[in-house]
Amino acid sequence: MKEVNPEDRRTGKRIVGYDLARALAVFGMVVVNFKIVMGAGERGPVWLVDLISILSGRAAATFVVLAGIGISLLSRRSRISGEKTLLRNDRATLLRRAAFLFVVGLLYTPIWPADILHFYGIYIAVAAFLLAVSARRLWVTAGALVMGSAVLVVTLDYSREWNWQTLDYSGFWSPSGMLRHLFFNGFHPVIPWLAFLLFGMIIGRQNVEDSAVRRRIFWWGAVVALATEGLSRLLVNGLSVGAGPEDRETIIALLGTGPMPPLPLYMLAGAGTAAAVIAGMVSLGLRYENSIWLRPIEATGQLALSLYVAHVVIGMGFLESIERLHDQTLWFSLFASAVFCSVGMVFASVVRRRFKRGPIEALMRLVTGPRRS
Repeated sequence: MKEVNPEDRRTGKRIVGYDLARALAVFGMVVVNFKIVMGAGERGPVWLVDLISILSGRAAATFVVLAGIGISLLSRRSRISGEKTLLRNDRATLLRRAAFLFVVGLLYTPIWPADILHFYGIYIAVAAFLLAVSARRLWVTAGALVMGSAVLVVTLDYSREWNWQTLDYSGFWSPSGMLRHLFFNGFHPVIPWLAFLLFGMIIGRQNVEDSAVRRRIFWWGAVVALATEGLSRLLVNGLSVGAGPEDRETIIALLGTGPMPPLPLYMLAGAGTAAAVIAGMVSLGLRYENSIWLRPIEATGQLALSLYVAHVVIGMGFLESIERLHDQTLWFSLFASAVFCSVGMVFASVVRRRFKRGPIEALMRLVTGPRRS
């Protein structure tokens, strides 16, 4: 994928499809997190369990890819012009946002241990120093992160500090434990999750308003995702013949497409899914850009950060208050997810009619807004 000429783009025009893709990621995230907290993963029909399991790690990966796209869009002018002052300003803006997300994420972690915001802070801080590098260097760096993670997983103790029954990480607040969690064996470790952000930066440099470019991104993403899932199932099923329960768990961990540990097959499946979803939503947004029925979904994507926090603080908080947060069926977790997402869309629509940003988005803008030198 090569950098496009800025004259080929409708500069300054918001691409609705990115908000739609972000909204889908919100919906997927809510479904997965409600399912996990309710302990509903296996408490439903097999076909539904398999269907929902496919979402695990995909929504979060799509969020990170979209963040990379946003970084490329924010820095487009400075990157293409090569003007050092503009690059410095964009880098400073990103570093302020990274610091904000890292701090907010750490404050949020005691409430939601699976928080991704503090990881975002690290991803964005690293990306701030890669704004002007070539797409080739981004690809190489992303590949090195993915392969480096595989080496770490097979040479180090990935399970260190983890209680897999409760998903508690005992050493998080110690310096060594936090570093290990952030970069190696946390929920979304920098190695290799930063690769998703770099992939997004590459997509963000493409002229997605060109239908041929969108088709290429969609089909490459879809083919990679489907081929990876198919290969994973073949390998897992083939090698599991005659294997005991523990050996099968090891085979699934190494050759499956689950997000923990985030090995190459998961990274390929996650990146491919994100690319297909994003390209598809951009096409949908361009085709029905002024349609009323898309506006609630678009608004949801624009308030993704606020809804991310709300789905735990308000959504799970309410379920806890009525004693329906734990030991629930998969069907109930889906019902609760649907209710939260519906209310979230209404909330987002009302907020966007009166305000430019959601509450947490506005706070981040206030604290980290661009300060031109």
